[in-house]
Amino acid sequence: MTGGEQGGDGLDWRDGVVPVSRRFDDPYFSLADGLAETRHVFLAGNGLPARLAPEFRIAELGFGTGLNLLATLIAAEGQAGPIHYTSFEAYPLTAEEIARALAHFPQARAVAEDFLTHWAAGRRAFALGPVQVEVVIGDARETLPAWGGRANAWFLDGFSPAKNPELWSDALMEQVARHTAAGGTFATYTAAGHVRRALAAAGFTVERRAGHGRKRHMSVGVMP
Repeated sequence: MTGGEQGGDGLDWRDGVVPVSRRFDDPYFSLADGLAETRHVFLAGNGLPARLAPEFRIAELGFGTGLNLLATLIAAEGQAGPIHYTSFEAYPLTAEEIARALAHFPQARAVAEDFLTHWAAGRRAFALGPVQVEVVIGDARETLPAWGGRANAWFLDGFSPAKNPELWSDALMEQVARHTAAGGTFATYTAAGHVRRALAAAGFTVERRAGHGRKRHMSVGVMP
């Protein structure tokens, strides 16, 4: 990885601020502005925060640095809880790595202290204001089928389908659909045709929208 600085066992740091997975050779967030991308793709793509209400359930494939969680926390300010946020992550970062990555986003870092304290203590289920968080560690191909919940909104945020095809398989997209409430939605930064077809085959009504920054397109959908 050119122009990178070595970090922990699984990371390089591009320009000193962007964590790049060595395992998947893919950055954890947009090189343009990850927080703006999160808001465009995952929040606006799911009609949030307008849909937030008590007992609303968000589920996510790919927890990463927790940036999507923190963007949700900011968006949920003043909301009555609980809002449930369940994320599936196979390769969790350390609290130190997350803190370093979040330093690139002062607005997210400003609300991250409690999250980082919980994470450093090894807690993977905790409350952040109105948001009840659970991060399920392990291979989502095993952990998602065993999950008892159904999401009102999905953040599909794994590494790119070209780099991490296991997280975008037809079988896993079917599990996403099975764990979606009626009227539930998904949003993802990818517009890969096989991903959209898999989600449509699983029951979602899928559409392509304008992406963030240099990405021409993204995908969203609703479960009728």
